[in-house]
Amino acid sequence: MRKFKKMWAILLSGVMAAGMLSACASDTGSSQGEQTEAPAETPAAGEEAGESKTAGGSGKVYYLNFKPEQGQQWVDLAAAYTEETGVSVVVETAASGTYESTLKSEMAKTDAPTLFQVNGPIGLANWQDYCYDLKDSEIYKNLKSDEFALLGDAGQVYGIAYVIETYGIIYNKALLEDYCAMDGAVVKSSEEINNFATLKAVADDIQAKKDDLGVLGAFASTGMDSSSDWRFKTHLANLPLYYEYQADGIDSTDAVKGTYLDQYKQIFDLYITDSTCEPGLLSSKTGDDAAAEFATGEAVFYQNGTWAYNDITGYDVADEDIGMLPIYIGAEGEENQGLCTGSENYWCINNKASEEDIQATLDFLNWVITSDTGKQAMTDMGFVTPFSSIGDEYLPENPLLLAANEYIAAGKTPVAWCFSTMPSEEWKNGVGSALLEYAQGTGNWDAVVTAFVDGWAAEVAATK
Repeated sequence: MRKFKKMWAILLSGVMAAGMLSACASDTGSSQGEQTEAPAETPAAGEEAGESKTAGGSGKVYYLNFKPEQGQQWVDLAAAYTEETGVSVVVETAASGTYESTLKSEMAKTDAPTLFQVNGPIGLANWQDYCYDLKDSEIYKNLKSDEFALLGDAGQVYGIAYVIETYGIIYNKALLEDYCAMDGAVVKSSEEINNFATLKAVADDIQAKKDDLGVLGAFASTGMDSSSDWRFKTHLANLPLYYEYQADGIDSTDAVKGTYLDQYKQIFDLYITDSTCEPGLLSSKTGDDAAAEFATGEAVFYQNGTWAYNDITGYDVADEDIGMLPIYIGAEGEENQGLCTGSENYWCINNKASEEDIQATLDFLNWVITSDTGKQAMTDMGFVTPFSSIGDEYLPENPLLLAANEYIAAGKTPVAWCFSTMPSEEWKNGVGSALLEYAQGTGNWDAVVTAFVDGWAAEVAATK
């Protein structure tokens, strides 16, 4: 993963030079998109009776947005562009967890999206035939490195990442300091938590002393509702996948072995036992529940990412008390591990659109990353971007963005987002269902292993 560390160093070079520390899926802000096959072809004009998404003009833009949490901000930005240029820009946002199915449906219409996104190499495999080559575009010229692009075999630029994000175990610094000051605390500071054994010892002790500490549990609820389960069937599942890829010296596989599934089990067990709720309630617990539990000081730890800042700020936890730890699972050498950092958000332009609409979309994207209005909007959305046109003065004010740089500065290795190689949304759903059955006691861990390993092979075979 030296290549990934180089990529992150490129992104941060300007930030570090300015003396600032920052970093940035959301599967709601995450990998939630179903990975289905694209339509065989775009219907000819008049074959689809769907309502037109745009109005007038020689060129128009229709953006199918992936991130629900920024939906209104994109609508506002589109309106600002239309007011400035007269070009129609319509933004539609897919509901959480439905992006790929929504994209498939919209692409079958006459007025299909001119701008869409894929989540990485697997997503690109489904949509490459619809991706305009961006190699001569201004937006590509402003990209800091090809490490942030999805490239074709002949050097085509099919997708460009527009946000770099980070996730881990968000923690309440004030509550953890209160715990560390208690008699018999197993650590004296958060710096001592650098492996799974220590994390477990701390969480177990907090759970035992939760009444004295004034919390409901060490961890916010591991909700397996669809608004929350992506945190565990995708983001948490990234850790055993990352370490297996590391051990085998690979970047993807058609047959995952499940080498680190015992470690996956022990971190998941920790989440559901040292929790604000009983495991039997997890099927109904939502992402909002978990965020609220952390934001109101009912939990010390909360697995999520930089995109979650707006969900937890302004409540009982002060910004200066929000930190992030790596997700430790018990893998050898994890003391040198940083946070999980990467992107699954790649802009693609629909090459089936008219020349006028393609140009209008290129112009819109260039305006987003070069105009003061566009750059400020990206900042307001909380994005750390890989574009040279967006300088350090546009870095978002988000304490969670500090953490990745702190670990980089300490020489820790970021954990790559290997989940972009997961074979399908169906695979994730199989793992998620097995995790829920295990958590509520109606299934066993062997079913999780089967869903992870055999399910992977089955999904790969289905696409051959």
